[in-house]
Amino acid sequence: MKIKKLILISVFAFILFACKNDPKTDTSNNDTSITTIYHNGDIITMEGSEVSYAETIIEQKGKIIFVGSKEQALKDYKDVAFHDLKGQTLIPGLIEPHLHPSLAAIMLQNEIIAPYDWSIPSGVKKGVQTPEGYIDRLSKSINEKANEDELFFIWGYHQLWHGDLNRTMLNEIAKKKPVAIIHRSFHEIFLNDAAIEFVGVKEEDFKNNPQVFWDKGHFYEGGFLALVPTLSKWMLAPESYLSGLSAMSQVMLKNGITTIAEPGFPSINFDMELNLLQKEMEKNPPYSVYLIPNGTQLYSMKGGNDKAKAFIESLDTIQTSSNLKFLPNQVKLFSDGAIYSQLMQMKDGYIDGHSGEWMTPLDLLKEQMQLYWDDNYKIHMHANGDLGQQQVIDYVRDIHAQNPRKEHRFTLHHMGYFTRDMASEMADLGIEASVNPYYLWALSDKYSEHGLGKDRAENLVALKLLTEQNIPLSFHSDFSMAPAEPLTLAWTAINRKTSQGSKFSQDQRISVFNSMKAITIDAARTLNLENELGSLRIGKTANFTILEKNPFKINPMFIKDIPVIGVVYKGNYVENKE
Repeated sequence: MKIKKLILISVFAFILFACKNDPKTDTSNNDTSITTIYHNGDIITMEGSEVSYAETIIEQKGKIIFVGSKEQALKDYKDVAFHDLKGQTLIPGLIEPHLHPSLAAIMLQNEIIAPYDWSIPSGVKKGVQTPEGYIDRLSKSINEKANEDELFFIWGYHQLWHGDLNRTMLNEIAKKKPVAIIHRSFHEIFLNDAAIEFVGVKEEDFKNNPQVFWDKGHFYEGGFLALVPTLSKWMLAPESYLSGLSAMSQVMLKNGITTIAEPGFPSINFDMELNLLQKEMEKNPPYSVYLIPNGTQLYSMKGGNDKAKAFIESLDTIQTSSNLKFLPNQVKLFSDGAIYSQLMQMKDGYIDGHSGEWMTPLDLLKEQMQLYWDDNYKIHMHANGDLGQQQVIDYVRDIHAQNPRKEHRFTLHHMGYFTRDMASEMADLGIEASVNPYYLWALSDKYSEHGLGKDRAENLVALKLLTEQNIPLSFHSDFSMAPAEPLTLAWTAINRKTSQGSKFSQDQRISVFNSMKAITIDAARTLNLENELGSLRIGKTANFTILEKNPFKINPMFIKDIPVIGVVYKGNYVENKE
């Protein structure tokens, strides 16, 4: 009997020891007081100048405390839990450095009729690519879902796929139902008579605004920005807006995103957007949000650049949370119009003769740049066309000559079309890049025929021009200008394949490594957060994305299809159950 008891005790002790030290035991718990070893899969650090692996990584209290061999990990750390990757791949948590929660919330809660399919938490919204198909879907949606006592928003219209649209057409379809059609670019909107009456705007309110076609019910660029404060009551209606933010959180998890930034806060209304975003973040979704003030919008809201800057400098007094913060000494400004509207400013114009637009009058733009540059701000600049970017580059050269700055990290965002000479100028001036590779996939085929012509359209976002100059480069979706899918952005940059299957400017393909950097460590650099996020190094935040497959070990054509298993956010594992 004593021998049996002794044997049982020995077996029990062995099992306890095995559970404590055997790497095959997977606890996968969310107790941040527990030290966790991740092992038994490819662990990609994104440190250094080429792909590098670690056998294990250890997290404690939301921080990385070890990266190295399993043997050394087991030697140095005894009281640990184990997360068995089971052959899956662990990479630094994916970062989305340019995404707009306000646009996401509006888009995801309202009707979508766009040129291409959109996968959202509620299902797939099928794309429509002909004028006849668009009018049919538009009519059906309005008839079935719109009401006379509320403003009905529909996002996704684009004239090159859907044909002309105007107030008269909407009147015929919607009649007494107030309808607002938001352009695919989110820089334009169309209202019918019922909507104009419903929101209470009058022609004289916009008589001096050159970016309003009143007879067509068409408000674009500055005209749309002037209308937005009036529309905020409906765009930011709390119940539906919060529903949209909740859907956005689902999109983040599905695509392995653990950090997002909004360059250009607010979009519509500072207090309302911040309060509603805080409510969503109080639910502790597995990602952080960093806000960069919108210097252009605040210029209008506060009544001048000095007042806007003073307000920005007061933001550190606002009580936010550990997962929602303003980034200090950073600001967003705007150069030219939207690429989706073909209102970006182009050096050689457009083949159909229309003109681009400036979002900010040029004298005001230079004044804003000078103001924030002189106070050592990191400036994020919205710029799409080669003329829009060149004007900014020229201003940076002038301002830098007057007041030289090292490590200013001035960053051009979007960069739809640019040239080799411009990339060389950027490198000389220390200008960095955050681009949207999706432009090539979505627009190149259509823009070859309309607006840009073959040569420029087939060379949209020519990224090799940047990497060969060693210009720091991140990718962003500008959601909803592209799906919030970092792997899709990387896939586009690696393969340069379009929606129609065209393979354009293959000499501008960039490597898998540079593309993965652009959604991890270089995306962190865009936000001045590379010492906290973006790679697996001791002392950094324990944000990881777990993939079913290793993007460095599969055919690059399938990188966008790699399933996201889950994320680790500040040490907490959250499974992607979709």
